[in-house]
Amino acid sequence: MAMIKRVAVTRFRAKRDELRDPLLSVLTLLLILFLFVIVPLHAAGTISAEGYGFIIVLLLASCVLMQSTRWVVLVVLFSGVALAAAAVVLRSRSPSAVDILLEAIAWVIIDIALIFVIAGAVFAPGRVTYHRVNGAVLLYLTMGMTFVGLYTLVGLWSPNAFSGLVVYHERGMASSVIYFSFVTLTSVGYGDIAPVHPMARALANLEGIIGQLFPATLLARLVTLELQDRHDRLKGKD
Repeated sequence: MAMIKRVAVTRFRAKRDELRDPLLSVLTLLLILFLFVIVPLHAAGTISAEGYGFIIVLLLASCVLMQSTRWVVLVVLFSGVALAAAAVVLRSRSPSAVDILLEAIAWVIIDIALIFVIAGAVFAPGRVTYHRVNGAVLLYLTMGMTFVGLYTLVGLWSPNAFSGLVVYHERGMASSVIYFSFVTLTSVGYGDIAPVHPMARALANLEGIIGQLFPATLLARLVTLELQDRHDRLKGKD
């Protein structure tokens, strides 16, 4: 029995290692679908069903579990999923600020776990593959989503934290917060939504700095990894 269990665990780990890089592309596609298709369609009224965010949370969590089995990551992920599930239940019974709060905390927790795991996979030594480049895009998008949760928390704490945006139960609220986060991350800043509260401004400054530094840091790191991998392969042939 012990031998069978050991063989099963070995096969599972081998399969997980085989799927680890392709899952980076899967996660990227899931998040792009959520951010740029599902959320805008829901805000426009084309999609009326609720709870799609929780489904995306489950898919992201399951893919992350294939990337890492560290107990800290597992605890963080399960905590985030539990909070997201509680938010869905509360919203179905009586929508209030509480379910928005729980969902925002859940997204921040899961995004932090995702950033930790994906950064380890993207910046690990080895060949820079197509999937790892997609993982770098995923890392960038996840940073923006982390600030979506943080902006939501600030908006709940101070209703006048943003000019042009109030965090409350409205069909287009999530779309508006996501929009503000990514125009800040990319330093577009159209000005239709602006941070007013000092904490909101501090977060916007931090996100803008990250948005400027990340591409340059990412490019330098990926080039270094690729050159190191080529050097190791040439050295191995010698």
